[in-house]
Amino acid sequence: MDRFVVEGKKVLRGSVPASGAKNSVLPILAASIMAEGTSVIHNIPELQDVNTMSRILEYLGAKVRFKNGTVEVDSQNINRCDAPYEFVKTMRASIALLGPMIARFSRARFSLPGGCVIGPRPIDLHIRGLQKLGVDIRIEDGYVVADAGRGLKGNYIFLGGAFGSSVLATANVMCAATLAKGTTVIEFAACEPEITDLANFLVKMGAKIAGIGSPCLTINGVKKLKATEYRVIPDRIETGTFLLAGAITGGCVTVEKCQPLHLGAFLDKLSETGIEIITGRNFITVKGNKNWKPVDIVTLPYPGFPTDLQAQMMAFLTLADGVSVITEKVFPERFIHAGELNRFGASISLDGSKAIIKGVEKLLGARVMASDLRASAALVLAGLAAEGTTYISRIYHLFRGYQKFEEKLKSLGADIKREKDIV
Repeated sequence: MDRFVVEGKKVLRGSVPASGAKNSVLPILAASIMAEGTSVIHNIPELQDVNTMSRILEYLGAKVRFKNGTVEVDSQNINRCDAPYEFVKTMRASIALLGPMIARFSRARFSLPGGCVIGPRPIDLHIRGLQKLGVDIRIEDGYVVADAGRGLKGNYIFLGGAFGSSVLATANVMCAATLAKGTTVIEFAACEPEITDLANFLVKMGAKIAGIGSPCLTINGVKKLKATEYRVIPDRIETGTFLLAGAITGGCVTVEKCQPLHLGAFLDKLSETGIEIITGRNFITVKGNKNWKPVDIVTLPYPGFPTDLQAQMMAFLTLADGVSVITEKVFPERFIHAGELNRFGASISLDGSKAIIKGVEKLLGARVMASDLRASAALVLAGLAAEGTTYISRIYHLFRGYQKFEEKLKSLGADIKREKDIV
C-alpha cells in the first residue's frame, strides 16, 4: 500500500489541464451498452474507477479498447445481464449500469454497490423510478433483481429524495426511459453538468430528450439507439481542487481546458474569501494571498456548492482569518476528514450536519489517513500548506478520481512523492 509524502510551504505556480469528468465518463460508459455496435468516447481520464467500469463491461461481453484518452466500446456481443459483487464492491457509480441493462435486456441482477464511506447512500430513488417504468424489482442476498419482461412503459416520475435530487438515479431512469414505450416525464431530475453530458450522449445515440439541464426532463421513447462518437466534458471537481491548491499555498495557478460555467457556486464562495479569480472561455486562474476571509457554505445539488468540493474547501478554510461554517445538505455525515485535518493543528468541531472551522495561523505537518476520494485530496491540500512533512496513508482512494494527481502538482512546484507505506 502506498502513501504520499508532502513537504509543505511550497508556493504553487503554473498551469495544468483539466481531465475528463469522472462523474460523466462512468454513466456514459454504462449507457454505451444500450446500442449494438461500437461507440467511441473521447477525453477519458486514466482512473481506477474507469478501469473498474471497463472490467464490468468486459464481463458483460463487451470489447473495450483504450488508446490516448479515447475508449472504444463494442457492445455487439454483450451476453450477460448480471454484475457480481467482486466487480462493483469498490465503486458506487457501477449502479449506473442498472438502467441501461434493463433497457437492453429487460432484466438485470446487480450487486448492491460499494465506494467511499461518506454516509448512507440508499438506492430507493433508483428503484422507485424504475418501478414507475414497469420494472419489477426486489432485493435478494445483497443483489438487486430487476425484471421488465412485460416491457418498459413511459410514466410521470417524481425523483425527489430526502436530500434533494439524485444524480445516479436520474441517470438510470433517464437511460431506461429512452427505450420505453411512450413518454416519460422526470420531475426533480438532477441538473448536474454530468447529467446534461449523459443526456447529450444519449441524444447523439438517437434518444429524444427535452428539458436537458433543467429539473424536468421529457423523454419520448424510441425503438433503438445507435452507437456514436462523443467527447466528455472537463472535470469540475478536479478543476476546483487544483484551484484550491493554488489558493491555499498563496500561489498563482491556472486550470486550462475546463468549463468555468460549471463552477459558479464554488467560484463565488472562493471569491468571497478574497482570492482573486480570472476566468476565460475555457480557463480559470486563481491568485492567492497571505490572508483570506472566512465564509459560510451550504452544499446542495447543482447549481449549489458541490459536496465533492466540501472537504477540499474545508482544508482551505482552516487557515482563514475567522470562523467559517459548512453545512452538508447532500451527505450529512461526510465529515470524517475533519478529525484528520485537526491532526494538522486545525480547529474544526462538528454539530450534526454542520462543521465549524475556526481559522488558525498555521498548519503543521502530520501523519494522517485518507477515508475517501475527496478527503484524500483535502489532506494533500493541507499538507501543501503545512510547515514540515506530511504523510498521507491509504491514498488508493485518490486514484479513483484524479488523473496523474502528483505529477500535476509537481509540475506546479509541489514537493510530493509516493512511497510504500510503513505499517
